[in-house]
Amino acid sequence: MNAPIDVSFFARNAKPLTSYRPYWAKRFGVAPFLPMSRAEMEQLGWDSCDIVLVTGDAYVDHPSFGMAVIGRVLEAQGFRVGIIAQPDWQSAEPFKALGKPNLFWGVTAGNMDSMINRYTADRKIRSDDAYTPGDVGGKRPDRAAIVYSQRCREAYKDVPIILGGIEGSLRRIAHYDYWSDKVRRSIVVDAKCDLLLYGNAERALVEVAHRIAAREPIEQITDVRGTAFVRRPGDPTADGWIELDSTEVDQPGHVEDHINPYLTTSEQAQAQGQSCSKEEGAAAPAADPTVKTITIHRPQGPGGVAKLPRERTVIRLPSYEQVKSDAVLYAHANRVLHLETNPGNARALVQAHGEGTTARDVWINPPPIPLTTAEMDYAFDLPYARSPHPAYADEHGKHDGATKIPAWEMIRFSVNIMRGCFGGCTFCSITEHEGRIIQSRSEDSIIREVEEMRDKVAGFTGVVSDLGGPTANMYRLGCRSPAIEAACRKPSCVYPGICQNLTTNHDPLIKIYRRARALKGIKKILIGSGLRYDLAVKSPEYVKELVQHHVGGYLKIAPEHTEQGPLTKMMKPGIGSYDKFKQLFEKFSAEAGKKQYLIPYFIAAHPGTSDEDMMNLAIWLKKNGFRADQVQTFYPSPMATATAMYHSGRNTLKRVHREAQSEEETVDIVRGEKRRRLHKAFLRYHDANNWPLLREALKAMGRADLIGNGKHHLIPTFQPLVDGGYQSARKKNSTVAPVKSAAARVQPLGKAAAPVKGRILTQHTGLPPRETGAPKPSFKAARKPR
Repeated sequence: MNAPIDVSFFARNAKPLTSYRPYWAKRFGVAPFLPMSRAEMEQLGWDSCDIVLVTGDAYVDHPSFGMAVIGRVLEAQGFRVGIIAQPDWQSAEPFKALGKPNLFWGVTAGNMDSMINRYTADRKIRSDDAYTPGDVGGKRPDRAAIVYSQRCREAYKDVPIILGGIEGSLRRIAHYDYWSDKVRRSIVVDAKCDLLLYGNAERALVEVAHRIAAREPIEQITDVRGTAFVRRPGDPTADGWIELDSTEVDQPGHVEDHINPYLTTSEQAQAQGQSCSKEEGAAAPAADPTVKTITIHRPQGPGGVAKLPRERTVIRLPSYEQVKSDAVLYAHANRVLHLETNPGNARALVQAHGEGTTARDVWINPPPIPLTTAEMDYAFDLPYARSPHPAYADEHGKHDGATKIPAWEMIRFSVNIMRGCFGGCTFCSITEHEGRIIQSRSEDSIIREVEEMRDKVAGFTGVVSDLGGPTANMYRLGCRSPAIEAACRKPSCVYPGICQNLTTNHDPLIKIYRRARALKGIKKILIGSGLRYDLAVKSPEYVKELVQHHVGGYLKIAPEHTEQGPLTKMMKPGIGSYDKFKQLFEKFSAEAGKKQYLIPYFIAAHPGTSDEDMMNLAIWLKKNGFRADQVQTFYPSPMATATAMYHSGRNTLKRVHREAQSEEETVDIVRGEKRRRLHKAFLRYHDANNWPLLREALKAMGRADLIGNGKHHLIPTFQPLVDGGYQSARKKNSTVAPVKSAAARVQPLGKAAAPVKGRILTQHTGLPPRETGAPKPSFKAARKPR
């Protein structure tokens, strides 16, 4: 049976979103689109906005876009909400477009972190931006949340600034910044915002909005879960809190002096100003006034720290100055942060920034209470237009041409059915942002959205592109025991194995699939979200339902690696789970008479990955007939556990010590362009551009036996003339680039053909190479000397 999510600890300990008295401006009604100009405000009868939202994304009024959800939720609470989307940040003037907000600014960089949106994993600038009309890059600044906050302050100095979104969420404490290769301060300090809301912030934002509307000073709003803010030393609002000192990894203890073997016991005592004889009664040495005594305060009574009231306990992390200069303390602080993420038992955290007159504490309250099913329905059932703002339309009033927004196009015909992820993958930031408690919508709410999409969204052909969320198959899964769920501190419910307290019943999801595809006008429902296959194999009926009705020929899943070294640092299951799922996938595909293919995804250069691990992965890929068309290199995003490993070289999944106690506490880090390029090259072993690098590496590794022209070899001995690059699947849906010269024609590219047994598929699309009109080269021609 499913866990009774709505009667758990979380549902009982939060004020419902629908229980607030609406703000007086609710009389203005619902806007077809939240206004982006003064002209739109006038049409609505507004003289001003209560709240102005600033975002780095184009405004798409769809529940998959965070700013639209926040805007509509605030509107439903009675507030007049305006949006300034992708403003020119060179001056404060564009931020005055809607006038002065009556209550506060709401600032976000957008659905994506602005740095990840702008730069590749190799720190190269991207030329595109999926959240911008026309897929044009450069429409938002680097570190957009900071820049937008500064401009808001310049525009109207006395208006409070509330920062949110994933960029702020993942930078709430001092964090390693991959792009500058250093530890940066909390974004609360750099952005100078009044309040940071992290995670999915509907609950916190609604409470804060009503309290500001009631004229409560924002500096006094310090008790809302899911918020972070700055406190100065001696702030009276911090009175009554019990502080636990966690600024060091190993507690200092008494250290005995080394004994001089040439002195007697009596002489040794005399050298220390003492006596070994009780009769002598030597006086104790005078205290050195320059030495300060370290006093470690421990709670009195049974239970110790565990019995302290968590709701009034705060953990002091190492300061910004400490973690900036000490990677071990950085690893320790990151581990403590991740241990304090369960809304049921998390304690507040505090981290000092600055010294002397600039000293202040960044205070991070415990995570927000997850939304109940009723509250999820409330947020998703609001009157979204489900399309981009009319300001982006072309001369025909459409959004399908030069003004197309790729991110909207991707989710245009999809439905989000849940939030959160309890997978805990160390390279992923979903858990840090959305939490590990699954928040699910009701079946009726989901079906209503499918029907609305069918009836109202232009261009709908009857195919739903996705019913999912962060993970396709975690809908209504959770802990069997509400008490255990509220007390658990494990970072993952499925690693190293699936927790015995976790429900794995996929029946509610199967029911939704069947009901949705039975709707009139629905031809096909595809599942595009990532699949947790180790959970799926626990429900063969779900796999059968998925494979026989909801796969469009190719299903992408992410084992990420085949070797235990990197898998243990990723907190991912072994490749055996993939093999079990593959067997079920092929079995049910055959029963349905369908030829369908699994397309596995892998990560190169993840912390804990050796060169031998990548070599073994490449051998596995070739043995199983896969060619990786688009390679994902590990990207150290702020606050992720794997990023802490990357920066510190320590395994933060284990307790951090000043000196590593075993090899398991350290992590092999893939640094430097050459080694990262080698790991990517192993994933693209089939690309002739990579063969020189791979030959050199295999010889150095003592594996020259993998170089040859047989089927069992990884790479051949011959080297065709190549251009040093490869055709990216991001731009071309194929592994074959158009032939431009005679030199290029010597590469063994292959002609297009229908999928047959033994045909090598591409990782990104699963499609066989398509016909380009190029003649198929022979190996003989490729080996011909030039």
